[in-house]
Amino acid sequence: MLRRLVSRLFWKCSRWTLKTEPAPSEPTVLIGAPHTSNWDFVLMLAISWRLGIDVRWLGKSSLFAGWRGPIMRSMGGIPVDRADPTRVVTDVVTQVKAGEVFGLVVTPDGTRRGHTHWKSGFYRIARETGMPVTLGYVDRTTMTTGLGPTLVLTGDISADMNRIRDFYGDKSGLRPQNRIEPRLRDEAEQA
Repeated sequence: MLRRLVSRLFWKCSRWTLKTEPAPSEPTVLIGAPHTSNWDFVLMLAISWRLGIDVRWLGKSSLFAGWRGPIMRSMGGIPVDRADPTRVVTDVVTQVKAGEVFGLVVTPDGTRRGHTHWKSGFYRIARETGMPVTLGYVDRTTMTTGLGPTLVLTGDISADMNRIRDFYGDKSGLRPQNRIEPRLRDEAEQA
């Protein structure tokens, strides 16, 4: 209740406009892209709280150190040990099979700069759990943010990524210079 109230106030005062397709009613991998600024996190919380979506999000384990840990976990954070990222897939699969309904927010661009490809974890999680992928976005050129379509991945990485690239093709992110083209290294391996 408090979260929805805070989000309503945020959207009323914000320069951003929330545009969204219907909120997912089943577990989904929710892509947050282009991830070009730490402000994307605030927008993601405002979107999920406004739409009443229970979200979990993946973050590097250092974000959960010390006093920040309980705060980050209370907002849905799941620490990722970069030395063992496959454990996260197992944990998420277990939660989905237990019947939990949530959106798992993943930012495949990684740490907002210095990368040439998206990280493939969102794709592996979606395929292993059978969860669809919902395309969340931030677009500075139109000052809009929200949720786009929900896709079921086919396993044909190139075809699936073409659909994702088509959606994100005109989205710039808050800091356009940090935008990474939606492309997985696995695309070249599959071809």
